[in-house]
Order: sequence, then C-alpha cells, then structure tokens
Amino acid sequence: MAGAVSLEDYKALVGKEVGVSGWTLVDQGRIDAFAEVTGDHQFIHVDPVAASKTPFGTTIAHGFLTLSLCAAFAYEALPGLKGAKMGVNYGLNKLRFLAPVKSGSKVRGRFTLLDFSQRPDGAWQSTLGVSVEIEGETKPALAAEWVSLQYL
Repeated sequence: MAGAVSLEDYKALVGKEVGVSGWTLVDQGRIDAFAEVTGDHQFIHVDPVAASKTPFGTTIAHGFLTLSLCAAFAYEALPGLKGAKMGVNYGLNKLRFLAPVKSGSKVRGRFTLLDFSQRPDGAWQSTLGVSVEIEGETKPALAAEWVSLQYL
C-alpha cells in the first residue's frame, strides 16, 4: 500500500491518478493455476500447441485472471484511508477486456479516483477507473470502473 491518507486528502484526489503498480509476470504457470482453481480449461489458455494455431499464436490469460490481479495492484499502488477498519468490493460499473494478455507478458494496474462519497449507511464508496496495461503494448488488457466500500 502506498501509505495512508486522511479522509479530506483522499477526497481531494477525485479526478486524479492515484496510483500505478509495478509490473507482474503472467506466465503459463499462473494461467494454469487459475484454470485449475476456476475450472476454466479452454484450450486457448492451457494448450500451447492448439493455441499456437490461433490468431494469438500462443496461450492467453483468462480475462478474469487479469481482472483478479487488480486486487494485488491496488494493495501495492493505492493509498489507504487513515482510520479504515476494512474495505470490501462492491462491484464493477463497467468492464471491458480490450486486448489479450499473452503468456509471458507483464501487466500493471493504473488507477484514477473517479468518485468518493459517503453512503447513507456511513460507508465511504470509491469508484476507481482501472486500466491494466500490457508491457510493450499500446492497447490495455482491460478497462473498468471498480466500486469499493471503506468502513472507518
């Protein structure tokens, strides 16, 4: 985590980029492990020989694997809120998988705070614009609006 900031300082970040993670390798071992956990063994992910005959030329990561990495990216790149007792995922407003992540690629998360407001139940709701970049590529792997709740 990139340190903790006050509620007022966090509010002032609305509309600004708030963090960029380091690069993470998405290798075949990670892809295979995700396939095992989720039961998604589609050949494009786990069969290098068959995948080599597709337009991608190799295996690619599951879109949901790429999305799941956002949690680790957020822990690394985003500031925490001082006094926060816990945070929980609330959902996604928008999500698009824009480019495949080929096995052996590196990806990172880039976050912009789009909105931050208090809910009637007292929780603070953050909406983050998230882009997962692929090293060396111009098109991101995914773009999303990620909504989370923080309890102080």
